[in-house]
Amino acid sequence: MRGRGPLQIGTPTAGHLAIITAPLPGHLNPLQVLARELNDRGWRVSLVHMEPARRFVTDPAISFSALPGGFEKMFEAYLEALVAPNGPVRLNRMIRATASLTAGLLEEAPVVLERIGATAVLSDAVEPAGPLIAQKLNLPYAVATTGLPLLTEADVPPPFLGWRYRSDRWGRFRNRGGYAVTDLLMRPVTRVIETRRREWGLAEGCLPRVQVAQCPQGLDYPRRSLPAEFLYGSPWRSREPENTDLPDDGPPLVFCSLGTLQGSRRALFATMSQACAAIGARAVIGHGGGLSREEEAALPGDPLVRAFWPQAAVLRRCSAAVLHGGFNSVLDALAAGVPIVALPIGFEQPATAARLVRAGAGRMLSPRRLSVRALAAALRDVMVRPDYARAARVLAAEIAAGAGAAGAAAAITAALASPA
Repeated sequence: MRGRGPLQIGTPTAGHLAIITAPLPGHLNPLQVLARELNDRGWRVSLVHMEPARRFVTDPAISFSALPGGFEKMFEAYLEALVAPNGPVRLNRMIRATASLTAGLLEEAPVVLERIGATAVLSDAVEPAGPLIAQKLNLPYAVATTGLPLLTEADVPPPFLGWRYRSDRWGRFRNRGGYAVTDLLMRPVTRVIETRRREWGLAEGCLPRVQVAQCPQGLDYPRRSLPAEFLYGSPWRSREPENTDLPDDGPPLVFCSLGTLQGSRRALFATMSQACAAIGARAVIGHGGGLSREEEAALPGDPLVRAFWPQAAVLRRCSAAVLHGGFNSVLDALAAGVPIVALPIGFEQPATAARLVRAGAGRMLSPRRLSVRALAAALRDVMVRPDYARAARVLAAEIAAGAGAAGAAAAITAALASPA
C-alpha cells in the first residue's frame, strides 16, 4: 500500500472491532474479506447494522450485531431508492433514505457497541455515522474506502461526477461549483450528523488513525494534498476457484456485468450481447439475479448467461469487459489486464469511468439510448488497439504488487493498536 507517512506494522493485539458500513454487497463483500484478515490478526470483528442487513453477511467468521427496533420499512425504502430510475426524484429519495439510515445508526449503534464491548471502530468512508459514534464512545477508529477516495481537493472533481481532470483555473472553478452543489444536495445527511454532534457535545476534527483504500494510485486522479493517514492499496479479494466452465475454443469472450443493483436491465444486456456478436465475440453475462430464466433465454447473440460467475477467474479468460463502472468490477477487470467499455449508470460510476479513460484502459459510453452499433465500435476499438490493453496491464502490475486485504489489515492493526 502506498501513501504518505507509511505506518510501521507492529504486533497485533486482541480487540473487538465494530464495522459500520453501507449495507450493500458492493461494500460488504470486500469488507468481509478485510474482516477475515483482521480476524486472523487477533481481532474479533462484528458488523453492526439494522437486522435486514444480516442477509448480506456471508462469512461465518464475522459476527452480526443488529440494532434494536424495527427498521425493515426504512431499510427496504433505502434499497428501493437505490434501484429506482435515474433522475432528480430518485436522487432526492436516495439521499433522504441514506439520511434516515445514518440517523438510525446514530440513535441505536452506540448502545450496541457498548453492549458487545467494542474497543475500536472500522468505518466505511461512505457512512458518516461511524466516526461520530467512535468519537462519542472515545474509541480509536480507522476508515475503509471500498470505492474512489472521498477526499475533497481543488484540482479533483467530486467523486460522483464524470468530469475529466483539469488542474487549471477553469478546472478548479468548475470543481468548486461541483462541491458546492454536492454539499447542497447532501444537506439532509449533513443535518443529521451536525444535529447529533451538537446533542453529544462533540467537537469537529476527530481524525481516523488510518484510511485504507482498495483503489490503486494509478486509477485515481493526481493529488497534491493527500492526508498523511491515507493509503492507496489493491483489491480486497478472497481466492476464487479457477474452474469457470467456459469453452476453451471459439470466439473471444467479453465479460458483461451491471453489478448487483442494476442487474435487471434486460435491454442493456441484449445490446451488449448483440454488440459482441456483431464483432465476432461472445458475451459472458453475469446479471446478479436480476433476470429470470425466460429473460436469460431470450437474450440474442448466443451469450453465456448466469446470475453469478467467479468474476475474477472469468475475466482472466476474456479479451474485454463491458461494465457499469462499479468499483469492484472495474478493479477485477484491471487486475486481469482487461480493457473496459464503461456504461456508467449512477453513484460513483461516472467518476470511476472518467478515471479509467484518463488511465487509457478503456472507453466510456452513455447507457441511455445506447445502440448496438456504437457499443460494437467501442468494443472493437478496445480489443484491436493495443494501447488499451497495455494501459490495463500497467494497472494490473500495480494491483499485483499491492498487498490487498492483508496489507490493509496490517495497517489497521498497527494504527489501532498504537497509542493515540
